[in-house]
Amino acid sequence: MLAFLGATLNTVAHADSVPFWGAKTSVPIDTPLDKLKKGEFLWIGAAVTSGPIVMVVSVTEQRAYVYRNGILIGATTVSTGRPGHVTPTGVFTVLQKQKEHRSTIYDGAPMPYMERLTWGGVALHAGGLPGYPESHGCIHLPSEFARLLFEISPNGMTVVIGSDATAPENVAHPGYLAPVKFVGGQPIERHPFAPDEEERWHPELSPSGPISIVLSQGSERIVVYRNGIEIGRARLLVTGDTPLVNHVLVLTEGPSSVPNPYVPDAARYRWLRLGVPGHMDESNTQVDPAAVARIRIPADFVAKLNGILTPGASLFVSSAALSPESSGPLVQQVVDADPPSGKQTVRN
Repeated sequence: MLAFLGATLNTVAHADSVPFWGAKTSVPIDTPLDKLKKGEFLWIGAAVTSGPIVMVVSVTEQRAYVYRNGILIGATTVSTGRPGHVTPTGVFTVLQKQKEHRSTIYDGAPMPYMERLTWGGVALHAGGLPGYPESHGCIHLPSEFARLLFEISPNGMTVVIGSDATAPENVAHPGYLAPVKFVGGQPIERHPFAPDEEERWHPELSPSGPISIVLSQGSERIVVYRNGIEIGRARLLVTGDTPLVNHVLVLTEGPSSVPNPYVPDAARYRWLRLGVPGHMDESNTQVDPAAVARIRIPADFVAKLNGILTPGASLFVSSAALSPESSGPLVQQVVDADPPSGKQTVRN
């Protein structure tokens, strides 16, 4: 009996010894991704609840980005491998998941919400976040971000790890749209619009699946994804100088009480805002008709999009550009703490 109690107490002490790393809650949705401080993260998992998931880790930026159905749902600061224990770059898949895990290599060090990428010891997990590369090769995440990711990520999820030296610009510096394919993790080639090109529409690239849309004032584009694959995009114009407020909306059944040309049938459907960090009080409210009136999208593109929309489709509205390269290269320092003597600060 005494032995049992001793073992129980040791187990409790072992569990209690696991630290909590990073912020406890997400930053507001309006926070620019390049302004995340060490330990901070953005999580808007409610924005897109279905579709394939892919994660991109930027060693250069010391950040990671999670995409679902092609659209960003999470971004976080990370700590990758220190000199001598460099995190490998390339395309990986999650081989194994374990909520409570301890290292068999480094004296039982806690690795909560572990998602294994290699059998040689590289994994995603909650861990220390000093603001620079300091792990033994793993990707350290804030504890709460690691938990949220663990809850939705499947075994086999694609994880792409890149840097300025090993990956294209759009992978080393991701934006709001997934820069890689969710199957295989290969970079997606972006083809700019020709000067006289207003839209593209290729629903045959993905005939079925959940639909997600990004409307970017900064890039003057609307982009449509179905089952993680882009099927259309068009130029748009937002009148006036005031930036649009970042919102996430979902198409639901029920008549719209405000004028809105961007629903299949205003007598049957409406866009409702979701509660997201920084705008939780807007949950289940309808869009501002004055904001809708400022948005100009080609009418034929709207007709095509409305023809495939069904309840559950999500719409992410942002004043920001879709990707760093579309608004100029990031030039600011992307880590916020001075590393110990002898270490080098990671910059873009």
